[in-house]
Amino acid sequence: MFLKTGLLASAAAATGRLWADGLTAFNLRYVVGSSIYGNLPLSVILPEVRKTGADYIDLWPRKWGTQREQVDEMGYEKFGELLEQNRVKVAISTRFDLGPFKLEPEMTFLQRFGGNVLVVGCKGPVGLQGDALRSEVKKFAGQMRPHLAAAEKMGMTIALENHAGTIIETPDAIRWLAEFTAGQPMGIALAPYHLEQNAPMLAGLIRDLGPKLALFYGWQYGVGCMKVMPEDQETLQLPGRGNLDFTPLLQALKDIRFAGWTEIFMHHTPRGLPPFPTVPPITAELVRAHDYLTARLATLQT
Repeated sequence: MFLKTGLLASAAAATGRLWADGLTAFNLRYVVGSSIYGNLPLSVILPEVRKTGADYIDLWPRKWGTQREQVDEMGYEKFGELLEQNRVKVAISTRFDLGPFKLEPEMTFLQRFGGNVLVVGCKGPVGLQGDALRSEVKKFAGQMRPHLAAAEKMGMTIALENHAGTIIETPDAIRWLAEFTAGQPMGIALAPYHLEQNAPMLAGLIRDLGPKLALFYGWQYGVGCMKVMPEDQETLQLPGRGNLDFTPLLQALKDIRFAGWTEIFMHHTPRGLPPFPTVPPITAELVRAHDYLTARLATLQT
């Protein structure tokens, strides 16, 4: 055990990343997506982060939020001061606005603040199936090679979200992308919202992805997020609110010793506005969802 612990510690130091090793209790590593607070200023959001059980933030850009633009407007030095004052660190930059082929400048930004994951969407034709879809996923993986090489040099991971309406909107396509990028710093930002709300299937997908899973969204479909609706319906997207039982998903995360990021998530309609008129209810929902996941995790098998 002494030798194993030493080797694991050495590996963690060499990679700059801590992976769950089976010798310690399993816990999720939480990050707060800035977009859940709409377009509110970072000076308001950052003091809330640690209240939710997280130490890290995922910066979202316009149209989902405005926090990434806020950083540029206030300047990096001021942003760094805000992070330090609130004891918060940057983990992720979500840049759907840039697309997967224009991320290199954002890598420099993210490296400056200690983050290491860039979340983005896919490119390519949609509506394909079978061999045609597999071929297109393989083509996309090939197009990503120079960008993944740049990410590797900077210690970054590019995480692709399985967004509906993209070439990785199905479980098979997600698995193929993981297969075609083996050994490269590309991961999956897994959004259960965009898949069939079938807990055993989702758990199986998590196990199949294994170390390719970079970000897990605590996010279910509920009744959707594409139209204006009352708060009690919209928040059904959050863990513990809607019908999806996250217990099998958490068991799968534990089984693979998942050490990527977990982001409790929902979208508000219209995008860019907070889901509640004041800040406390937003934070309270994140705390409630965190407590739900923690309670479910405590029931799991070793």
